[in-house]
Amino acid sequence: MTELIEVRVSNLVGAPLDWAVAMAEGFGTDPECRTTIWRTRTDPTSVSIIGAALGFGYRPSSSWEHGGQLIDKHSGTAQHIPGLPDDLHYAGGPAGAGVWCYGPTALIAFCRGLVNHKLGDTVQVPKELMP
Repeated sequence: MTELIEVRVSNLVGAPLDWAVAMAEGFGTDPECRTTIWRTRTDPTSVSIIGAALGFGYRPSSSWEHGGQLIDKHSGTAQHIPGLPDDLHYAGGPAGAGVWCYGPTALIAFCRGLVNHKLGDTVQVPKELMP
């Protein structure tokens, strides 16, 4: 089984953020390899999170095909905020979150906001996903 480590949502990017979004959205995990997920616990179709770095798999923080649907689903938003540092140009999150999160892109900001709203400001992610 994969070891999990605790990470602040504001520090998540790439595969660890995609994994956290999947958990916030209720995806199931393979108990032997936590980087393989299912769209729902009853759907046998599996998706690799590690593949996100190679351009395949579930990657809502970098693919508008995946992340854009989440923004619509959660009536969310992301907006550019001029004058912030390069790694914090955008703020975003789902409707009703109360707190938005920041990120270098609109999708990363929204995804961080979604995870923070549903799972809290720290989450556990598979250690092998961390850079």
